[in-house]
Parts: sequence; structure tokens; C-alpha cells
Amino acid sequence: MNRKSTVKILMLALAFFLSGGCASNSAAQSSGAPSGASLYKRLGGYDAIAAVSDEFIGRLAADKQLSRFLVGMSADSQKRLRQLVVDQLCQATGGPCLYIGRPMKTVHAGLGITESDWQLTVKHLVASLEKFKVPEKEKNEFLALASSLKPDIVEK
Repeated sequence: MNRKSTVKILMLALAFFLSGGCASNSAAQSSGAPSGASLYKRLGGYDAIAAVSDEFIGRLAADKQLSRFLVGMSADSQKRLRQLVVDQLCQATGGPCLYIGRPMKTVHAGLGITESDWQLTVKHLVASLEKFKVPEKEKNEFLALASSLKPDIVEK
């Protein structure tokens, strides 16, 4: 896969995070945020989203089936992509960030992402959320948002 494809799969990671948020630690989860608080706040804010994003992207890169989408990116491109993922998730969960990336359908067009790729990515996402002890309610909200993006990501 070329660099453009690599960016697209990382945007897939972003799409998953866009669907929800993450708590970086137990303290963030028990912060007592009111139930009417944004998902962003309930999950611990920017640092929590960044931590889960890093974990999730690392899992994708280490997976033999999914790593094919990550080849050929320079270190600088990887950092930019990571920041786009964090910004999109921050914005999608009600945080103060602004996502300046392209639409998910555009980003993933032509990658040939399969149902199997999608399911494996979701598995890694769930594992990342569980590692950071994201509460069930927030995890479900996050996964529901991710699922809404599936038609723009999966091609086969």
C-alpha cells in the first residue's frame, strides 16, 4: 500500500475514536462529571482521548492483517495523522477541538477495507478502551458512533 492508503487506514482509526471517548484512568472516570456532561468530559478530556488513540493506532500497526494499511508513512506524516485522529475524536465527543481532515468516505475510498478488516479493527478498539477502563455506558456510546461510520469505510 502507498502512503495515501496508510493515511486512510489511520483515518479509520480516527473514525472509531470519533465515535466516542476514553478515560485515561480511574480518577478520570470517577471525576463525578454530571450525566448531562459531554462524552468528552465524561471520558476524561483531551489527554484521555490522546492516550487511547495512541494505544489503538499502535495496535493497528502491530496487527499483521491491518498493518498493510500503515506502510510507507514518514515519521512526520504519522504524527500528523495521529493529531488528526485525536482532533476528530475530541470534536466528535463534544470537546473543544476542530477536525480539519477529509470526510471518512473520501479518506477510505479505494482501500478495499473488508468486513474482516472492520471486525478486527473494532476488536482492537474495544481492547484499547478496556485497557483504559472506559465505563460501559461511554464505551457503548463510542462504539455506536463508530458503527454509524461503517458504510463510509467498508467497501467489500
